[in-house]
Amino acid sequence: MNILTFGPNGSGKGTQGAIIKQKYGIDHIESGAIFREHIKGGTELGKKAKAYIDRGDLVPDEITIPMVLETLAKSKDKGWLLDGFPRSVAQAEALDKALKEAGMKLDYVVEIVLDREIAKERIMGRRLCANDNNHPNHIAFEAIKPVEKDGKLVCRVCGGELSARADDQDVDAIDKRHKIYYDTETGTTAAINYFKKLPGGAPVISVDGSLAIKEVSELIMKQLP
Repeated sequence: MNILTFGPNGSGKGTQGAIIKQKYGIDHIESGAIFREHIKGGTELGKKAKAYIDRGDLVPDEITIPMVLETLAKSKDKGWLLDGFPRSVAQAEALDKALKEAGMKLDYVVEIVLDREIAKERIMGRRLCANDNNHPNHIAFEAIKPVEKDGKLVCRVCGGELSARADDQDVDAIDKRHKIYYDTETGTTAAINYFKKLPGGAPVISVDGSLAIKEVSELIMKQLP
């Protein structure tokens, strides 16, 4: 089974991806990890991507798409859940075309819907576990609040050390990320709408991200096979 997953920063998309991965035994592929893998491995695509990244420029789609496809192809037998790509309607169109040309079927699209202001509040309160970034910890939500040990907060799941990303505390940085995601003309929301309108395309599962983690998960699982 092959799945695309969408959700703004702060929606719990990574957590839900980990749950889906565990249930179906598919690979959870994050776009950032694809870049890191190619750059670390010194591939030709990685070298080209690094040149753009080092200049502070966006990596063009003609480099990004082949990198994504190559990684997805490695998971062809197991199935995959792609997280963090596409981020624009142009990338959605290019990915759709490339998947079809490669003979890879997209089975489902999962969209976690969340109000922009709620997403911002969630980002600023979340804490990252040193052992696993998908361990949910948030200072404002009782159900996933970190636990206190020896006078400091640690991961509620494994007791690992917690930290807050610097850009999670930067309102301007959050707004910059969300501006791309919530853009209905060319951004990520436009990409989601592309798949919703695609004739004969994969079913799009949209769920309310303001609900508790377990409720969101149950809503998604009810619509997956």
